Amino acid sequence: MFSRDIETMPEKKMKELQLERLKWSVRHAYDNVPFYKKKYDEAGFHPDQLKSLDDMRRVPFLTKQDMRDNYPYGLFAVPLNKVVRVHASSGTTGNATVVGYTKNDVEVFAEVVARSLSAYGATENDIIQVAYGYGLFTGGLGLHYGSEKLGAITVPVSGGNTPRQLMLFKDFGTTVFCSTPSYALNIADYIEKNMPDYRIEDTKLRIGVFGAEPWTEAMRNEIEKRLKIDAYDIYGLSEVIGPGVSCECSEKSGLHVFEDHFYVEIINPETGEVLPEGEEGEIVYTSLTKEAFPGIRYRSRDITRLYHDGCKCGRTLVKMDKVSGRSDDMLIIRGVNIFPSQVETVLMEIEGTEPHYQIIVDRQGSLDDIEVMVEVNEKIFSDEIKVMNTLSKKINDKFRSVLGINAKVTLVEPQTIPRSEGKAVRVVDRRNK
Repeated sequence: MFSRDIETMPEKKMKELQLERLKWSVRHAYDNVPFYKKKYDEAGFHPDQLKSLDDMRRVPFLTKQDMRDNYPYGLFAVPLNKVVRVHASSGTTGNATVVGYTKNDVEVFAEVVARSLSAYGATENDIIQVAYGYGLFTGGLGLHYGSEKLGAITVPVSGGNTPRQLMLFKDFGTTVFCSTPSYALNIADYIEKNMPDYRIEDTKLRIGVFGAEPWTEAMRNEIEKRLKIDAYDIYGLSEVIGPGVSCECSEKSGLHVFEDHFYVEIINPETGEVLPEGEEGEIVYTSLTKEAFPGIRYRSRDITRLYHDGCKCGRTLVKMDKVSGRSDDMLIIRGVNIFPSQVETVLMEIEGTEPHYQIIVDRQGSLDDIEVMVEVNEKIFSDEIKVMNTLSKKINDKFRSVLGINAKVTLVEPQTIPRSEGKAVRVVDRRNK
């Protein structure tokens, strides 16, 4: 479902469209959500002052805490009888963040996911198996509705039950598989350990659609090698709409943001200052067409950058890099800033390690210590102690040279680190326990 007029629109014309829709969205929020009116009035901002895209810098941010403070429906901009669906996400503490959708919002959600699937090369002739969780999480229903919008056969299998996933690959002739990247690797591990006679090459699987957690190029290469597919990134967040805010194309050279529905900025996460195009920082989103829940300058905490590069696919939409991590997931170890994705990149460059790890952070007295538990392959684990010690030292040396930290490296046997059928738990922080 390639929307040529939109996705190849000249940059100047797209900015004009965005300004027109921004004026509507900010006014819609101000007039219908008491929270926005109060916050904007206190900041000395009025929607009539929005004359250019640069004026968005004057608009106050929306945070996850704001959403929790207004749980459940305090940020809705339409009467509840106009809301046809709610989604919610919750962290480890506090109220869930709840978002609502009108009938038109659901249509837009389906449209941007369908566009994403089309960008990967999927068509109405595909059979799309959705292994994201269904329910309050946006992933399952987002890919489901997008697949149906595309006109493909949709297999709503949901997450987990790996043997059934593999059975359906063969029995249903699945061509496109949608899940978290960590679950895709979990499937590959399951085949190797439990179904040695299962040949993924004998299925019709050709495309993987992965999101909901940061993942590296090294992990992409591992998934593609082991599952014999082309692996693509889909990005989104429930606070904005869900998956389909941006997507890769066949070039795999960054994610195209659907700018006709979302206005994006990069800010310094410490100061809130808007950064020039090309600089890395926290990405901030404003919905341009959402009716039920207009998210205005929502702070995602995701770290990336924005750029235009004249993509070979023909799309002129602004691009964002794969998310490298979250500003609130960043670990500061003895003054060094570390993202889990950096640890993953190092590990996947070292032969003998498996793409499964866990970072354990603890505090000894006043100093922070970091331990990285790393799975190694069967051969390495069964080798003599000397080989294990050599590998452990190699990993530690790499951490020191690339990341600037000295970490305790613990090598563990395959299948030791807990697997996830949803988002992988990469960090265990014991400092505040």
